[in-house]
Amino acid sequence: MSNLGERKKKTNSCAGCMRVLKWIPVLFILSIIVWSYYAYVVELCILAIDNTAEKVIFLLFYHIINTLFLWSYWKTIFTPAGTVPSTWRIPEVEIERLLRIENQEQQKRLLEYIAKDYPVSNRTLSGSIRFCDKCKIIKPDRSHHCSVCGTCILKMDHHCPWVNNCVNFTNYKFFVLFLGYALLYCLYVALTSLECFIRFWRSEFVEQGELGGSMGRFHILFLFFVAFMFAISLISLFGYHVYLLLVNRTTLEAFRAPIFRIGGQDKNGYNLGKLANFQEVFGDDWKLWFLPVFTSQGDGLRYAMRTQQVYQKPIYNSMGATDARLEVQATDNFGDGFSYPMRHCEEDAESLLGHSDTRLEIEEDIFPETRFHDTIVP
Repeated sequence: MSNLGERKKKTNSCAGCMRVLKWIPVLFILSIIVWSYYAYVVELCILAIDNTAEKVIFLLFYHIINTLFLWSYWKTIFTPAGTVPSTWRIPEVEIERLLRIENQEQQKRLLEYIAKDYPVSNRTLSGSIRFCDKCKIIKPDRSHHCSVCGTCILKMDHHCPWVNNCVNFTNYKFFVLFLGYALLYCLYVALTSLECFIRFWRSEFVEQGELGGSMGRFHILFLFFVAFMFAISLISLFGYHVYLLLVNRTTLEAFRAPIFRIGGQDKNGYNLGKLANFQEVFGDDWKLWFLPVFTSQGDGLRYAMRTQQVYQKPIYNSMGATDARLEVQATDNFGDGFSYPMRHCEEDAESLLGHSDTRLEIEEDIFPETRFHDTIVP
């Protein structure tokens, strides 16, 4: 018992150390922001610039951009990651039953039976329902298990160490705004400090005594270089996420296209058009687009797809003809109206030539004791 207690204490202490270490990148970014605030406001605007109107204008726009930047960063960090609701958890009985099954086809059928009431369209490479063996849940569309957070995350994009959080459904708008305002902040600081930077290299500061000592010159010199270098790196990162936003794709989906129940693998499966894709993340109210407040559409569990097919069951009329309806909703039309794709005969051979009662076959695999239990043979 004592050994077990000591192991638990060591595990808890290691977990606590890891939680602290995860905040180091965030503290590094915050320290740069605090230093840049001092270098820009004190060393540049107050000590280096003589024109009062220029000081006021520089400081006004600087504080507006800085406020939006820090606000977005704060929301990205402290917005809780979207986790899968407990209603998506697989019952323990079904989990044990699933683990006992060795045949992949039977396991696939059991998962289909368990998830029959869930709105899932994504599948694995083998065509099976996606489920997480760690969280014991059916995975909603676009969700993935984060090894750092230790849980499944809704519409997971990636885990970002610079915000110590998963970029996902709940904070993706804040993350894009954070990147955009960070880029704007760096460009603004670099451009407004460029004149003083050039004058420093021309030694005008030394001759005119505009800076009190070498440390002031160092702050302005380093401020320009840091802002310029961060701006270069942020241009590519921000541009990439703007592209992903406009095609409605996460970083994980960019590396591996999602697989759909109907249509198979399709990297553009969620692409609804640039405006619709943008509004899915930023909402319909344009006045809130550039403010870090949550306006994303949906619940993180269901997503509109580029081509949606909604099938209705046939309606049988006992006194007349059968009314079989097929309702198709699609954002894009394909083909020329003359030629249509066909399935080969061998694809349906099993259902046509001897195993047509698929429902009973599935019931036999899932509930073997119930098939023909009450059948009376004359």
